[in-house]
Amino acid sequence: MKLKNHLLIGLFFVLIFLPVNAQVIDTTSTDIPDDTEEVIDTTLSVPEEFDNTLDYMLRSWVIQRSDISGCFSSDDPKIVSDSIYKLRLSQMPCLMEMPFNSAVRSFIDLYSVRKRRQVEYMMGMSNYYFPIFEEILGANNLPLELKYLPIIESALNTTAVSRVGAAGLWQFMIGTGRMYGLEINSLVDERLSPLKATKAAAQFLKDLYSIYGDWHLVIAAYNCGPGNVNKAIRRSGGKRDYWAIYPYLPKETRGYVPIFVAANYVMNYALEHNLCAAKVNMPVITDTVDVHQRVHLEQIAEVLNLPIEEIRLLNPQYRRDIVPGNIKPYSIRLPLNYANTFIDKYNEILAYKADSLINNRRTEIEIVQAAPISVGGSGKVTYHKVKNGQTLSGIAARYGVALSKLKKWNHLSGSKIKPGQRLKIIK
Repeated sequence: MKLKNHLLIGLFFVLIFLPVNAQVIDTTSTDIPDDTEEVIDTTLSVPEEFDNTLDYMLRSWVIQRSDISGCFSSDDPKIVSDSIYKLRLSQMPCLMEMPFNSAVRSFIDLYSVRKRRQVEYMMGMSNYYFPIFEEILGANNLPLELKYLPIIESALNTTAVSRVGAAGLWQFMIGTGRMYGLEINSLVDERLSPLKATKAAAQFLKDLYSIYGDWHLVIAAYNCGPGNVNKAIRRSGGKRDYWAIYPYLPKETRGYVPIFVAANYVMNYALEHNLCAAKVNMPVITDTVDVHQRVHLEQIAEVLNLPIEEIRLLNPQYRRDIVPGNIKPYSIRLPLNYANTFIDKYNEILAYKADSLINNRRTEIEIVQAAPISVGGSGKVTYHKVKNGQTLSGIAARYGVALSKLKKWNHLSGSKIKPGQRLKIIK
């Protein structure tokens, strides 16, 4: 038991200094020293990047190919009373508290009125992403309602990058991602992998819960970092309830739990607000194949006759479209009916435009030797071995000497030379 306590204490100090992983806050601009006189601000604001992320999703390839013509959503959303909101929230099958207040209502209105089109697209994409989230959250014995965090973090956009560098569905910073085992380099960024980033997020959330024991504090710490939550707890006199420390949190983090509650509500009661899932052309059933050689996504797309955008959508972790399987085995996710075709045409895929797409990096470069330089007017002799296709005039130009002198040095009356012949050059 003592060993476990020591481990938790160590984890606590490590997490305090973790870089922020969520997209909506930069702790360098919100941290307040404990010894300064503070003015408590209780205002609530919509985080700027929250709006930007929701709007940016409309420009993604998969959304532009989606269809909402079959939706019955109305331009005049239904008006719902506070008492109905409270009742519905209380009846949701959640482990986490889903309270109602004016802040929660403001974000429900944002989702169900102002950003309702984006919600319909996210509902369509959830058919692909939510089973991944639920399987991993369930395997870690975590509340399944945490699957709605990526709606807030990234609007289910795997390639979302915040202004402070957080990336992916779960918006990991590089340091936090690497701490939880994600590979991040110029070619591979597993923060963008739905599967691996979700596994890392589940472990991170478990670690935070082992410190706070309260899910609202956990998701607040997920947003602004444990350091800011700990400061808010100290300023509140040691209270360990999100709503009690609310005024002491960074301004944008105050909206994070209300947004989370609102996202849970809207996704559960979409029909009651005349919201329906868009038809998003994402392959729900997929399979993975392992590659042990370097391959480019364009090679796969062309040989399998698949849009490269679809392959990128399923494999966002390959930042430059290159799968470096020559370093170690990597997995490629494909629509189920293309996985076997990939295996059958593997050699054809590797050969397709290999020289221009894959074999275009030099592994060895010969250093060109500079021509000898004469010092103090004394000529220095070097020799050139004639190669196929070379001419006497071309060799003279290469070394910057006159053709007549080149002939004189080598006792040549004409310009005829042959491969393998050694020519003396004086410079």
